[in-house]
Amino acid sequence: MTEKIDIEIREMQQRMQEFLKAHWKFFLAEGAFFIILGIAAIIVPQIFTIAIALFIGWLLLLGGIVQIARAVRFIAMPGFNLWIFIGILQVIIGYYLVAQPAKGVLTLTMLMTLFFAMEGIAKISLAFMMRPLAHWVWVFFSGFTALMLSVVVWAGWPGTAAWVLGMLLGINMIFLGGSLVRISLHHGGNA
Repeated sequence: MTEKIDIEIREMQQRMQEFLKAHWKFFLAEGAFFIILGIAAIIVPQIFTIAIALFIGWLLLLGGIVQIARAVRFIAMPGFNLWIFIGILQVIIGYYLVAQPAKGVLTLTMLMTLFFAMEGIAKISLAFMMRPLAHWVWVFFSGFTALMLSVVVWAGWPGTAAWVLGMLLGINMIFLGGSLVRISLHHGGNA
């Protein structure tokens, strides 16, 4: 069974490599685009932070409407009350984020701060459990940076809410773009 899985993985990797060689210029352009977008998000994180709140708001709003429509369509379905409740909740929160994205940013940033704090504590604990293993310090470092990020955001609250989500999005885009550029240049050079 594992031999069959290994063969399938190698075949998929081969197809992926052929695809990357054939389309490396597209991935190069996409990588450059994400790097530029990431730099823009870091330069003006406030705009991207509001955009994130609006994007999430619209997703929730539209998703809630679809969920309510489905629940009403299948009114006899078991759990109807819960389905309709979830849909209404999504619509209310989505509307709130779309109607007042600046206030929504405060909520989203606080949730991210709590997430980073809990993730940091969990990773630090995990690192100490892994301590005799090689490279355990990288898990510790990842946890420490997540915990420190939460402390920085919390210490500057509510002012940090205006920029932190956009900054994180920008950093993520730069890393994504950089990886796409490296992969495309590697496969383009072998074409």
